[in-house]
Amino acid sequence: MVRSTLFRYVNIACVLLCASTATAEQPALTSPASSAITVPTAKADRPNILWISSEDHGPAMGCYGDTLARTPNIDALAKKGMLFRHVWSVAPVCAPARTAIITGIYPSSSGGLHMRSMVALPKEFKLFPRYLQEAGYYCCNNSKEDYNVEQPIPTWNDSSGKAHWRNRPDKQPFFAVFNSTASHESKIRSRPHKLLTDPAKVRVPAYHPDTPEVRADWAQYYDIVSAADNAAGKRLAELTADGLTDNTIVFYFGDHGSGMPRSKRWPGDSGLHVPLVVYFPQNWRHLAPKDYQPGGSSDQLVSFVDFAPTILSLAGIKPPSWMQGVAFAGEYPGEKRKYLFGERGRMDECPDLIRSVTDGRYVYLKNFMPQVSQAQHVAYQFQTPTTRIWKQLFDAGKTTPAQSIFWQTPKAPEELYELQSDPDEVNNLANSHEHRQILAGLRTALREHQLKTRDVCLLPEAEMHSRTQQHHQGQTPYELGHDDAAYPLERVLDAAQLASKLDPEATAQLVAQLSDNDSAIRYWAAAGLQMRGMVAVTAGQDALQKALQDPSSSVRVVAATALARYGKPELQRQALKELGELARPAKSGTLTAIAALFWIEELGPLASPLHEQLRMLEQRGAQMPNRYKSFVPQLIRNILEKDGQSKSVPANTDGSKIAPAARSKAK
Repeated sequence: MVRSTLFRYVNIACVLLCASTATAEQPALTSPASSAITVPTAKADRPNILWISSEDHGPAMGCYGDTLARTPNIDALAKKGMLFRHVWSVAPVCAPARTAIITGIYPSSSGGLHMRSMVALPKEFKLFPRYLQEAGYYCCNNSKEDYNVEQPIPTWNDSSGKAHWRNRPDKQPFFAVFNSTASHESKIRSRPHKLLTDPAKVRVPAYHPDTPEVRADWAQYYDIVSAADNAAGKRLAELTADGLTDNTIVFYFGDHGSGMPRSKRWPGDSGLHVPLVVYFPQNWRHLAPKDYQPGGSSDQLVSFVDFAPTILSLAGIKPPSWMQGVAFAGEYPGEKRKYLFGERGRMDECPDLIRSVTDGRYVYLKNFMPQVSQAQHVAYQFQTPTTRIWKQLFDAGKTTPAQSIFWQTPKAPEELYELQSDPDEVNNLANSHEHRQILAGLRTALREHQLKTRDVCLLPEAEMHSRTQQHHQGQTPYELGHDDAAYPLERVLDAAQLASKLDPEATAQLVAQLSDNDSAIRYWAAAGLQMRGMVAVTAGQDALQKALQDPSSSVRVVAATALARYGKPELQRQALKELGELARPAKSGTLTAIAALFWIEELGPLASPLHEQLRMLEQRGAQMPNRYKSFVPQLIRNILEKDGQSKSVPANTDGSKIAPAARSKAK
């Protein structure tokens, strides 16, 4: 309970405009039924809470030592508050990052990891603003949500472009969120734009080619970060005008790293590291972290999954035990974290599976799909000039080794970077004898984290949903992930590790696993053969051919892809026919079709016999949320653009054209 002597009526505005969070080790996971929370008494005075979040920018700010940045408002906030130096978003793109924030659960555990997806949560769980409402708070959001989880009951009293703490009933405590889109990825490439930052003065990271186009994009990035700072300044001025500054806790944060390619969408430090500046006025200094010093900085590790429990803790509400984050301030602080964890799943139309961990100095990434590049062909990313010129230079053989990593296949199965000497993360130390103990320690930390949080997204997306319906009809991927009989996680993780190590000595074991009674093991076995190429696929040819009849569509997709690329001519034809059938959303479902179309695109000219069929394909599957509707048309466009047929792509089944403008939606 909150002690009434501590809760005089004061406005605590948590203004969050820098993406990341410092967290303690996760508590032991509990069953969905363990959701009871402690709330303050109804008559107790409680703090107000305000978030201001900005999109797509890392710590390129004056208060973080960037002399090129023009961020006077947040710099001033940092002088009277405190900044956190080691804050990570959980995911390097907005929807799963915001899903982690609103739930306090890792998206890989809830199933809400994939960009623009939708899953349900256990009925006992609530998005954290609901707990605040039940404790008497007015909760408003202005205005982006973009959560990958369903909201069976309203999360907000008001979620709109007009939402504001000023609209609350008189003297009711509030939790208000403001999100600025001024620094979004799309603003980097918005033209015409008069540059305020001198392109000659920007530091081009080692992974980017140093060209006029790249320098112009980086200069425009600095300009839009300034615009985000201006937006924050407007909200801070409103607090002052309302007489709330002295009674307001302010958090400033963004939702993940820079919108430039190899930051956004990549779960290394450049994609996950965000600024976090926090101000606690004297009235509420007792709720601040123990190391809080006005004008100071903290090396505490903070994760996005800690935001929900921290806000509840600031409001005097004990966080529910099922939350996987830990409060770093307030009445219920937890232990400090040793590690931060990141994750990447499907990025728009492109499936991937990466997990990452940092201790603040070293970053370790595990690539479970090394057969695809870091970049892939995410159409929305290719709208940025830097992406296009970078790819052109790579294709022409004009990029340095550091600049080539982004486009190369296969990816290294493991990556290890030391941030002090290599802040751009281009010198992979995974094979360094000197760093073997560090590699082993971070590898172990990541494995323990995946087992503890029950990483259900080791299943292909279609398999996760079909298995949820099979074993937990009417329930959720989270519950599937926590049912070891339906989802033997440790076996699946071991299979995924074996497949993605690329060790040729594992071929015989992978072939044997194609006969396993669990479809997830069979999926990773087929994927492991595909990753190893011609020799492995030839060795497993008979088993892969049998897998074309597998009950799991996800197994059939990857087996068909392996045979279409490396099989004998007759098997190639059989495999392509199967991929063509799997690419039909109306027959196979949207998620299976996305996977099949992605691999058809990756096959390039080898899949050309399917192109005419794809041009006339019915593009909508049944009973899928609108968040998925653009991915099948985009994949078809990607395939046919490379084949020179894109101008003849027909209308969608709803009558709309697959127009380039459809790709301009903010993501």
